[in-house]
Amino acid sequence: MTIRVLIADDHHVVRRGLVFFLKTQPDIEIVGEAQHGKEAVELAVSLKPDILLMDLEMPVMNGIEATRKIKILCPDIKIMMLTSFSDQDHVIPAIEAGASGYQLKDIEPDELVKAIRQLMKGESQLHPKATSHLLTHLSAQNKEERKPLDALTKREIDVLKEIANGKSNKEIAADLFITEKTVKTHVSNLLSKLELADRTQAALFAVRNGLIS
Repeated sequence: MTIRVLIADDHHVVRRGLVFFLKTQPDIEIVGEAQHGKEAVELAVSLKPDILLMDLEMPVMNGIEATRKIKILCPDIKIMMLTSFSDQDHVIPAIEAGASGYQLKDIEPDELVKAIRQLMKGESQLHPKATSHLLTHLSAQNKEERKPLDALTKREIDVLKEIANGKSNKEIAADLFITEKTVKTHVSNLLSKLELADRTQAALFAVRNGLIS
């Protein structure tokens, strides 16, 4: 299956470098390039990419605002932030706006491709620094209303904990001694029961509800 990718970055050299490398991948098609957030929104609506690689700091409209608008207009598009910023003031708003992935621009090219493929499979991809900020931020929100966990089975809670630890379905299957297909079923069930959109929200839910320290 070909992954249709849109790239939004105001730096021409960075944008062209991403295009040049990603075009070497047989399962990735670059469908468009945006120079700022407003253009990213317009192209996302018209081109309907599978994944949008989004810079944070751009003219006209920044990546966070663009992400927020795109998730309203085209909720099925998966957005991965690709930025130089790893501080809490950028990470938290980006995830809250609807980004499913957060990577830094110093990521190895092969790791970026892996992250894109994983994101396409529904596995949220967060840089360790981004994950750390999220855990710190959410752990401090202990006054937030807690959703009941009663609806989940013990095994679904086990899977939820592993998701919060950033593990892929394959890794979860190995750790829990179950098949990858069974993991996918548990993930689908727990997302449905908790009314969550994706694995990123599931990880945040796990932290909010004290399932991971």
